[in-house]
Order: sequence, then structure tokens, then C-alpha cells
Amino acid sequence: MKLFTPILVFFSFVFTLQGQDCKHTIKGQIVDIRSGEYLDYANIYVEEITSGTTSDSVGKFTLKNLCAGEYHLRISHIGCETEELFITIVRDTFLNVKMHHHPELLDELTIHGTKEDVSAQTSNTINSDAIINQSNKNLSDLLANIQGVSVLKTGSNVSKPIVHGLYGNRVAILNNGIVQSGQQWGNDHAPEIDPFLADHISVVKGASALAYSGNSLGSIVLVESKRIDEDPHLHGLVNYRLQSKGVGHTLNTKIEKYSKWAAWRISGTIKFFGDQRTSDYYLTNTGKREYNISAKLEKKINEKWQLESYYSLFTTEIGILRGSHISNLTDLKEAFNREEPFLTEDNFSYKIDAPRQSVMHHLVKLESKYQLNDDQIFNFKYGLQINQRKEFDIRRLDRSDIPALSLLQQNHVAEALYSGSFNHDIHIQSGVQFDFTDNTNSPETGILPLIPDYRQTNSSLFFIFHQDHPRVFYEWGARYNLQTLEAITISKTPPRVIERFNHLFHNYAFSAGIKIKANEKYKINLETGYTLRSPQVNELYSAGLHQGVSGIEEGNGNLSTEKSFKMVFANNVDVNNKVFIQALGYYQNIHDYIYLKLEDELRLTIRGAFPLFTYQQTNVNLYGTDLLASFEATKQLKMVFKYALVRGRDINQKIALINLPSDYIDANIAYTFKDGGKMKHNTIGLNGSYTFKQKNIQAEVIKTEEDEIIIDVPSGYFLLGFNASTELELKKSVVRFSLTIDNMLNTDYRNYLNRQRYFADDLGIDVGFSVMYKF
Repeated sequence: MKLFTPILVFFSFVFTLQGQDCKHTIKGQIVDIRSGEYLDYANIYVEEITSGTTSDSVGKFTLKNLCAGEYHLRISHIGCETEELFITIVRDTFLNVKMHHHPELLDELTIHGTKEDVSAQTSNTINSDAIINQSNKNLSDLLANIQGVSVLKTGSNVSKPIVHGLYGNRVAILNNGIVQSGQQWGNDHAPEIDPFLADHISVVKGASALAYSGNSLGSIVLVESKRIDEDPHLHGLVNYRLQSKGVGHTLNTKIEKYSKWAAWRISGTIKFFGDQRTSDYYLTNTGKREYNISAKLEKKINEKWQLESYYSLFTTEIGILRGSHISNLTDLKEAFNREEPFLTEDNFSYKIDAPRQSVMHHLVKLESKYQLNDDQIFNFKYGLQINQRKEFDIRRLDRSDIPALSLLQQNHVAEALYSGSFNHDIHIQSGVQFDFTDNTNSPETGILPLIPDYRQTNSSLFFIFHQDHPRVFYEWGARYNLQTLEAITISKTPPRVIERFNHLFHNYAFSAGIKIKANEKYKINLETGYTLRSPQVNELYSAGLHQGVSGIEEGNGNLSTEKSFKMVFANNVDVNNKVFIQALGYYQNIHDYIYLKLEDELRLTIRGAFPLFTYQQTNVNLYGTDLLASFEATKQLKMVFKYALVRGRDINQKIALINLPSDYIDANIAYTFKDGGKMKHNTIGLNGSYTFKQKNIQAEVIKTEEDEIIIDVPSGYFLLGFNASTELELKKSVVRFSLTIDNMLNTDYRNYLNRQRYFADDLGIDVGFSVMYKF
């Protein structure tokens, strides 16, 4: 009987196979989603039969003699992100597969799968492969890969994106459709977002930015996760990275499954770093801990109604360079021009002491989509954010464990959106949005708060019109925002009294864009817009030490609304599908531009000695250009060149504008070897970038009663990087190995856009190795 049972199972299996109809065929064609060109010699692998085929010279492929059933397909092509498809075969099937062949180029249309996303906006997108490969980086450093984006840093762990010379409150960041709160606290407060939890990250620089809430002057950062594939099997990945920078460890994991009751996805990240290091010395107390998790649930009620819920938790503890907090004026004057910071230890350590920051950010989103018909969609969304920040200084009498800053912020967002298409060429978007923020300081600090208690409301409505012709696509739109702000402060001088300030701002924006397709090889984009931005609470009422930037900041309650006019002109040229050239130019005039000015004062407090910064207003012109050229010498060899220039002029004072990126040139060359057996995507690459000295501004001078302190502008520098990667393709999984070397020449340099350049050099060589298992 023991022998009979397996024999019976075996013959039942054989007879079942014989009874199946294994004569089905899958045919398909693979095209570039950007240009519509066919992608030849792409690899199509079928997991269930552990074999596949290759597309021909016009992107066509055929898979024969398949049984009826379920199949997982992996489609890969040199220079493309791998596409994974799950299909059920009951008859002969045709697949039309679209892939992004040149992801570094500006997208002509930002389309994420629904009709309401059609627009003439220009944007760059970072795909999921790039996010996984650089999962050790924070959001802003990852965005720096996009043309036209730079980074404003506060040391090695805190950074904010700069888009066309604008940063901070002027660049709104949307985390899964919800405007990130907490960004009103200042430039040393990085976005509390784990980029690994997203599937694509894009920077939108165009007219359709009106559809997104926030206080932007023209650029929006979208951090989004894709819909869960309708695949009933469990899929996921585990990614681990070890790097020499801070002897750091990064672990990412993600699993998902589509079930009849609901589709779900769970993601998580752990980061553990010790002291960072320059080319010559350790940066004492610059370690970092980060623990993040997210969960997404999707439910399809019927063909028209879909529900979605999303939750994420971001927690981090960040050490602040010990040598940037100086106890007396004499040492502070010396610190500005020291080769090595004060209090630098000779040994590496994972320990994080004061000064340090602790952040916890919760995000909950509930969303409902109702599709009235094929052309009209209603979307309802609610978001809740709870953001808690604590900053710990070096305090006397063993009080360093008592926070010097303790903020708790709650933010509620609600919106109702409509999107409709008419006559196949007209698209309309409209919506109403409401935002409420309640910010509270904890009295446990015993110190006057840097940011006051405040309540802020934003009520907005917008309308956008698109029309698509065979060669011309144009759009226009308008947005109105009513903002109220109630700030509760404590007077700066004795006797201390509570002061209340109320503000009412009427903000509006108009924008228009046009895309002209002169021919298949040449396209033009033109965008223009006028936008108002009201001052934020940190610009109005900051009063005290901004720990991360090691400076005292004072707000200005008399600031008025910024008024901005901007034009963007972009050209895309395609030469025989081998050479791609993009040239983008922009001009922006901002009246009553708000900026931080370094004053002629060093201030001594019970928390130490620090430079003083105050918020001021002026009129400015911003202009610049982003150039990109991509050359595909062969199917294996590809080169990409980038150049970015930003200029800013203070019209009132007739001087250059501060805190703008230096000119830079970036060149990347990559060679992909032909696939060999199970080893796929075997790639090596070199990257070189040169950042020029910021010659448009003068050295910073601080005049004191005794003398002058001159802080020179950092010199230009060259950085060289190397990368190599390969994939081992298994039956139902993939293992990827990669090696990266940043600053491989161990260059000694200081970045003008790093606020801690006053005290220390930037990072030295960093070697990283990662392994990813995807199933």
C-alpha cells in the first residue's frame, strides 16, 4: 500500500498532462514607451517552464506549445527596467509590452496607469530598480540623480532637494499623494520618508503641479507606490547592503500578494551607521539609526469602485557633528577656518551622543476611487500625519537627556478630485482640498521654543484643462488657496508674556503649457506660470538655535507673500535612436523672495556660541539651464553627459544670490556584457563629476567688535565613482549582486551647499556591496 500511493499519484499526474491542451501560443511585441520604437533582442523568460525566447529585430516574439494555466514572465532588455507579468492562458494570447528604454530622459507624458495623470508636464522619474540599488540613501540624495536637482545638506545625514535653485518650503513633497508635513520647521529637517517604500519617485516641473496641494513655487516631488499586481502568488524581495561609510548596514524587505478578499503589501527598512569619515579624519558623533515600515491594502469592491489604505512609520535617530557645537566665541572663531573640527576622535564609534535628533513620523491614508464610466473618475482621499521631533543638546548638570526642542505636529488632509475625458482629446481635472495643521511644543524642554505653537488651515480648489491634437498638446489651469495661520509665541525680552498673531493669506496660481511634436525626432515643451507663496511659520517666528545647522535663526513677522513668474523651455532631439539630446532653459522672477542672511554677529548663549541668521526679503531673478546628452554607441555601450547651471541675482542689492548650486558636469559610461547562461545584466560603469567653485558670490564676512572672520567659498572638486552588477536568474527568483565605489580617489573637498562646511570636510571614499534576492 505504501508503494501503491506514490505510483497512483504519478500516473494521475501523467494522465492529467496528457489530457491538457498544450498547443497554446503567446505572441507579442516589445516597444519603447517613450518613442514607440521596437526593442529588438529582448529576453523573455517563463518561470514555469524554465525557458524562454528572444524578440527579433522588430521586437516580436513567440512562445509555442504552452498548456492552459498560469505563467510568470520576466522581460528584460539592455537599458530597461525589467518588466514582470502574470498571465492566465486559456487560448492563444497576444501581449503588447511597453518598456522605458531611456529612463534618464524627460518624460513627455507622466502616465502612471490612469487617464487622470495625462499632462504636458516635464518630469524625471527614478524607477524601482534605481531605488533598490541606492536604498542606503535618503530621499534627497536619491533625487540628486535627476537632472536639474541638487541637494542642500546639513552634514552627512540631513538633506533637502533643490530644484532649479529653489528649496525648503518652495518644493512640496507628496508621500503617496499626501503633502509631507513637518517641512515648515526649517532647512535642517529632512523629509521623513523612506524612498524604498516607493516604486517610483518623480520631480514634476510644469503646469500640472497645480493639481497637487502644498506651498510650491513650481516644482513637486512625488513619492508613489504602484498598484499591487493581480498575481495570486506571494512575491517579494530582500536586499542587504554593507558599506564602508560609517561601516553602515542597510536591510530592506518587501512582500506582497493579491487575494480575492484584498491585495496587500508590507515593506520595511533598517539602517545602522556609525561615525562617517572624510579623507583624513572621522566625523565624530555622525552615526544614524533608522527603522521604517509600511503596509498597503487594496480592495476592489466591483468594476467601478476601489478602496485603498496605506500606513507608514518612519523613525530615525541622527547624531550631529560634535565639532559644530562650540562652547565659547574664541573657539567658534577658530573653528571656521580649522583643517580639522574640534572634539574629533581618532577612533570609529557607533555611539550617538548629544547633540542628536530623534524623529518619529506616522502617515495614514484612506482613498476611494469611483469610476463613473470609462472616461470619468472620482477620487476621495483622507490623510493623517503625526510628526514628533526631539532635539538633544549638550546641557549642563547631566541634563543632556532632556530635549532642548520637543515638537508634536498633527496634520489632517482631505480632498475630492474629478477627472474626465471628452471626445478622446479633451481632459479635465478639478478638485477641492483641505489641510489642517496643529503644532505643539512640549514644556519638558525648559527652553523657549524655536518654532511656536501654531494652527494653520489651507482650503484650496483647482481646475486644469488639457487638449491633445496629433502634433500639439496644450493645457492651462488655475488654483486658489485660502490660508489662515494663528501663532502663539512668547515675547523675546522680559517680562515674558504670551503673544498671539493671526495671518490671513489669499494665494493663487495660473499656469499654461504646450508641447509641440515637430516630427518624430524633435519635440518642444513650453511652460509658464504665476504663483503666490505665503511665508511659513519658521520664516515668520523662528527664535533660537537651529541645532542641525549649528546656527541661531530669527524669523521676521513682517514678511509678505512671495510672487513668482516662471518660464520653462525644453527641447528633445533624437538622432537615429543613438543620440538623445535635451536642452532645458528657465527664467523665474520672484518679488519679495525670502532668504536666510548671515549677520555680522556671533552670539553666545547657555547652549554655546553660534553664528546668527535672520530671515530677509528682496527681489530676485533666477535663471539657468539643464543639458543632457545620451549616446548609445552600441547596444552594450552607453554614455550619458549632464551639465547644470543656475544663476540668481538680488535685484535690490545688485549682488549674487546665496545658497545656489555651483555649476557641475557629470559623465557616466556603462558597458553591459552579453548574457551568459543564468548570469544576466552583467554591467560595469564609471561616473565622473566636476563641481565648479561658486564664483558668483563673495567670501562670507562676519564682523565682530574685535576683528573680522572671513569664510572662503570652497574650491571646485572632482569625484570619481565605479559600479558593477550582475544577476543570477533562477527558476522562480533572481539574485542580484552589486559593487559601488563613491569618491574612489578619496578626494578632500567641501560642498558649498553643505551647512556644516563651516566646520568639516565632506565624506571620503565609500565602498559598498549589496545582494538582493527577489522571488
